[in-house]
Amino acid sequence: MKLAHKIVCHNEYDRLKQVIVTPPTHMRIEEVINETQKHYQDSNIDIDKALEQHRYFQKVMRDHGVEVIEIEPRSELNEQVFTRDIGVTIGTQVIVSQMATDLRERETVYLKKFLVENNMAHMEIMIDSIEGGDVILDEERIWIGVSDRTTEIAIQSLQQFLPNYQIETIDLKNEILHLDCTFNLVGPNLALIYREGILEADYQRLNEHYQLIEVDSEEQFTLGTNVLSIAPGKVISLPENKRTNQKLREAGLEVIEVPFNEIIKSGGSFRCCTMPIYREK
Repeated sequence: MKLAHKIVCHNEYDRLKQVIVTPPTHMRIEEVINETQKHYQDSNIDIDKALEQHRYFQKVMRDHGVEVIEIEPRSELNEQVFTRDIGVTIGTQVIVSQMATDLRERETVYLKKFLVENNMAHMEIMIDSIEGGDVILDEERIWIGVSDRTTEIAIQSLQQFLPNYQIETIDLKNEILHLDCTFNLVGPNLALIYREGILEADYQRLNEHYQLIEVDSEEQFTLGTNVLSIAPGKVISLPENKRTNQKLREAGLEVIEVPFNEIIKSGGSFRCCTMPIYREK
């Protein structure tokens, strides 16, 4: 029986029950916005392969009890596959992002349409830009990356809407697009970290709260931090990130390896391609 759409997310690692995705039907590298895209700009994206990998990714999620909800891809929106950025579920409402670029801002139109049609509570950040890839939720604490896509002003605005949450900011180095490209939670006391992507002071702050599994520069390039937790102790990760996957297993996690190497050419992986709306305790 199909689940009714619910809105509940308190962290990044509870059991994933419902998630929003968009197939990479029109995915392509146009204006280069990160180091990964720069590397693959000439070869660009094999759409058929990307679609095949995305379908298998969806199947794996469904096989583990996740209801996968698709927003229809639009031909003019070449980065629409990265649904994480357009909104983030915090508690019992969806926060619709204010995107940093006009093209990606048009993606939020279709998210809001879906939310309205399904009578799902949501609000918008209307002051400056904030994108979901910069937001990492851990119960009453929210880590937010300050980046080219997410500003201090927008973070302050979000804090006003969420007085019961403690927002902690992390300054990202220039080459890091979003926080989840350098830091990601995989358990209540466990996180992946690419140390070179943040300031040393921020690394030490994170180290006070979590056991940190370090991702090296080679596997950061293949988005080793950008795994997706689908249940406590269970993550989806790229087969190529062998050292990171081994460290996760040594920490007691089950690692499900899913091919995604065509999609990561545009600079995003499993977390980037999913917008959870319901995680179950």
